[in-house]
Amino acid sequence: MKEKNRINIRLLVIVSTLALCLGTISCTSTKSSNETASADASTKPPAQTQNQPDFDKQRQDAEQQARPRVEKERKQAEEDAGKSLDQDAIAAIAKTQAAIDAIASNNTDKALQAIEQATGKINVLLARNPASAFIPVSVHVEVIDAAPHDTKIIKALAQQVSTTVAAKDYPAARVVLDALTSEIRVRTYSLPLATYPDALKAAVQLLDQKKNDDASTVLLTALDTLLAVDRVTPLPLVLAREALNAAQAKSQSDKATAQTLVQTAKSEIERAKELGYAAQAPEYAALSADISSLEKQLRGDSDTSSVFAKLEDKLSGFLKRQSQQERR
Repeated sequence: MKEKNRINIRLLVIVSTLALCLGTISCTSTKSSNETASADASTKPPAQTQNQPDFDKQRQDAEQQARPRVEKERKQAEEDAGKSLDQDAIAAIAKTQAAIDAIASNNTDKALQAIEQATGKINVLLARNPASAFIPVSVHVEVIDAAPHDTKIIKALAQQVSTTVAAKDYPAARVVLDALTSEIRVRTYSLPLATYPDALKAAVQLLDQKKNDDASTVLLTALDTLLAVDRVTPLPLVLAREALNAAQAKSQSDKATAQTLVQTAKSEIERAKELGYAAQAPEYAALSADISSLEKQLRGDSDTSSVFAKLEDKLSGFLKRQSQQERR
């Protein structure tokens, strides 16, 4: 199902891209039909020279180099999130599921025993975490990279989202929003301490009243009300950081390549902003100003190491703050 969703998202992006391209081709064809053959020849765009930077290739190279780093960050995020999981809470969830299975098998005694064990775990949690409303029990980490690289297409899709939301076509809006995703997503599910114990008590009462189906429904509802919290790391910012690192490595030996890599980083930072990753954050303006300063210095003979270091600190700090922000 996930693969099917991703295919649908990519098809949507392809369709959007084709729509933009067809619009351009249509305009070009109309213009050509009204001009002479000699005018067409005189306005034909020049072929790319060897010295002209290939930004798309540099972006692809930066992305390829960043992949090991992306996987490393994914594993680190999964490891860090795993440390927050509470074993007693996990056991309470497992015992609740065992109670549901026992009810389905018409084994009321086994179901009551499982609920009693789950209640014991919950009591331990309440005693240990009196101020906590939610206790993490499960985590899922994935890399989602469905967003187009062309900011024009991103803006077109964003406009499409606005149109569909205005029309209250929320299912269509959600599909387009999925196509504006490029991130490492850490989703944590947490047990709500305020309501879960009451659900267990209600299930026991219903079982005593021989209302097994109602007891099962209460327990299933309790499992379905686990709180999901997302933390995301924007992939464009990861790509930008890797491009800057590559640019610094080339800054002394190959200034032309370094300049192209810096422009790639600048493009990825703009892409992150257009994709809505803290789009109003002041860090974007600060990073843009520092990159402009770096581009000027790369055109000269001055030492750029301090500027690269400053950019690295700002970008890494920005990434860290975004990855720690909770989205519910």
